[in-house]
Amino acid sequence: MNRIIKMAWRNIWRNRRRSLITIASIFFAVFFAVVMRSMQLGSYGHMIKQTIEKYSGYLQVQNPEYFDEPSLDNSLEYSDELIQTLILTEGVKIAVPRIESFALASTGHQSKGVLVSGIDVEKEKMLSNPEHMLVNYKLTPAIVETILIESNFETKQQEFLKLFENSVYHDLDRLGLDLALKPEQLEPYHALFNKYAKIQGAYLKPNDDGVLVSSRLAKFLRTEVGDTITLIGSGYHGNTAADIFPVRGIIKIPSPDLDNKIIYMSLPKAQEFLSMQNRITAVAINLDNSKEMIQIQEQLLSTIDPTEYTVKNWEELNPVLKQQIEGDDASGKMFVGILYFIVFFGIIGTVMMMIAERKREFGVLVAIGMRKRKLATIVLIEMFLMGFVGTITGMLAAMPLVIGFNINPIKMTGETAKMYEDMGFEAVMPTAPIDHYFTWQGIIILLMVILACYIPLKKIRKMKVMDALKA
Repeated sequence: MNRIIKMAWRNIWRNRRRSLITIASIFFAVFFAVVMRSMQLGSYGHMIKQTIEKYSGYLQVQNPEYFDEPSLDNSLEYSDELIQTLILTEGVKIAVPRIESFALASTGHQSKGVLVSGIDVEKEKMLSNPEHMLVNYKLTPAIVETILIESNFETKQQEFLKLFENSVYHDLDRLGLDLALKPEQLEPYHALFNKYAKIQGAYLKPNDDGVLVSSRLAKFLRTEVGDTITLIGSGYHGNTAADIFPVRGIIKIPSPDLDNKIIYMSLPKAQEFLSMQNRITAVAINLDNSKEMIQIQEQLLSTIDPTEYTVKNWEELNPVLKQQIEGDDASGKMFVGILYFIVFFGIIGTVMMMIAERKREFGVLVAIGMRKRKLATIVLIEMFLMGFVGTITGMLAAMPLVIGFNINPIKMTGETAKMYEDMGFEAVMPTAPIDHYFTWQGIIILLMVILACYIPLKKIRKMKVMDALKA
């Protein structure tokens, strides 16, 4: 067998150009399949991270009746013992108490139904971290005009400034990306933006009586830091909930749906506002490893009192997002399948060309005594070796891109960033970390190479020696 493998390896490099063409077709098929799939899975992971991991949590502990009837009357008694039990469970990263309710928000200019989220100000930093989402810079048409007058931006940056004239930012780094400027290019303009675009928002204190308003909601309500906002709703057991709150800060949430409707307030103030002394609606839980979500959910269900609590995972809490990911995943697989289909016929064409060029060679080998079965085995091993080389090199070439863009995602700039944000996505494109999908692409390509050998091998078996010698 070793002799046959050596012979097949030597045959590959007898005609380097032909072999390199075959290997190159397999190389690019693996490379593009791996990168495309990694970007697709990376986008799902990012979507889950900004919607689930950064807000609702992978798991939630609720009253057994709350899921079917999300009313404040179906809330939980808040206790440190419950939180400790959850945190001490293996695999649980953080457990954060929450109150969620709906209310009507008004500023005198506009009114809108909003989601009121009462949070433990310190613990929430470990989950959604609203402090990190505070808006520190805001552009308006008037501010943009002033900056354009006092700056010497190039035409391209002037156009981008006008394009983003109603945008808000946590820091100047993101603003620089939107303007397609490197940090060192934007640095001379820091003082200018600090002078005209800086706003003085602040995070909530543990017993704060103020609120944080999401940026799109603040824009709709025409409210700024320092203004007041009126909230009217229904509290626990039908009590009237109505109060006026100062706006401590504006936050920009990556999820556009949440950014359109959420208001954060401290947990004690939310309990007071909604007449929910020492009660919460849920405990949001994040995990060390999201792949263990179902196992940890089952473990928690067996630990806590089922008459008092239940545990729901994010797929149950957010079925719409799950359906969106499943639908997009199916379309992504279809595109990869089309790529495989094209590559498959390319490989078949390459193999048939190789067989046609070597017809006389095969005829001579059979004429001097080599069995057709052995000849077919050698050809199959040749194709497998070329497929193996093409697959391994394609995976090695894709690996730096996959790892690099997973650590430092592609950040969109200019008009592309604006298009992403208008569609409701954060303007970044990460790749998924290397996982089982990575090796599966290589296995599929190798199987395609072996399948592509069927027609040529059939031709070898039916080959007539005299006709082959005349070729």
